[in-house]
Amino acid sequence: MQNSVDGFLNYMTVERGVSPNTLSAYRSDLNQLVQYLQTNHLNGNGSDWQDVDEDMMSQYLLHLHALEYSDTTRARKVASSRSLFGFLLDEGKVSRDPTENISSPRIGRSLPDTLSVDEVGDLLAYAALQDSPDGLRNRAMFELMYACGLRASELVSLDLGDIDLEQGSVRAFGKGGKDRVIPAHADAIAVMRRYINEARPSFVKRESERSLFLNRRGKRLSRQGFWLILKASAARAGITKAIKPHMLRHSFATHLLQGGAPLRHVQELLGHSSITTTQVYTHLTSEHVRTEYDKSHPRA
Repeated sequence: MQNSVDGFLNYMTVERGVSPNTLSAYRSDLNQLVQYLQTNHLNGNGSDWQDVDEDMMSQYLLHLHALEYSDTTRARKVASSRSLFGFLLDEGKVSRDPTENISSPRIGRSLPDTLSVDEVGDLLAYAALQDSPDGLRNRAMFELMYACGLRASELVSLDLGDIDLEQGSVRAFGKGGKDRVIPAHADAIAVMRRYINEARPSFVKRESERSLFLNRRGKRLSRQGFWLILKASAARAGITKAIKPHMLRHSFATHLLQGGAPLRHVQELLGHSSITTTQVYTHLTSEHVRTEYDKSHPRA
């Protein structure tokens, strides 16, 4: 069974070009499924996907519910299972899809978590006070993410050659291997120039290192490392909200729309393939309009 999972993961990488984070989620979900099936329903390593039936998959969904996973997580795990069985059907390794009649948990689309303009200002102001190499690196990351609306994975994947300081632009590689060139405002470019010239050399352990943002060991900073830095900096800046890795990206999109930017332009900047994905931010701007109305209208 594990060989089939490995074949599916290879297919998703080579043929579908899924991101490393998506691939990691598939691997985790499907390894959990294999372990459950072999422990509770099948005969260990000699079992086969053809032996899996609808009742087993229904029991698996109940098992996930008993583990108190959120609706969103359970829905993702069901979707991973469906994708695997779709692949196995196409490969002729199963004759039916046991997930076909399995209902996924219903989930409402949650609105992205954002920072207000003032909160972003507080975060950047705090970062600007930190003049150490770590502080300059952190400020450069925050400024660039908010200036360009980068995903956390895009930010930490940047190499030196992806930043054009003269043109004031960033080349980001998004989901599915798609790349886009995003303009960055002059203040962000100035901070990046200072980081590259003054702070980054203190992190470099090998002259051949091309990663833009480095940790103290001279390695590329991880997504998790960035998130921990963002959380700690936000707390020290007096921000009490729960901080998520993509918060500055969501704030970028929301603040652009609140400022009157066309939805299509924001879609291109974010690298969304569908404008439907971008439209979720219009709900946040509608809430902003309502708040301002309630604050400003004399009869509200």
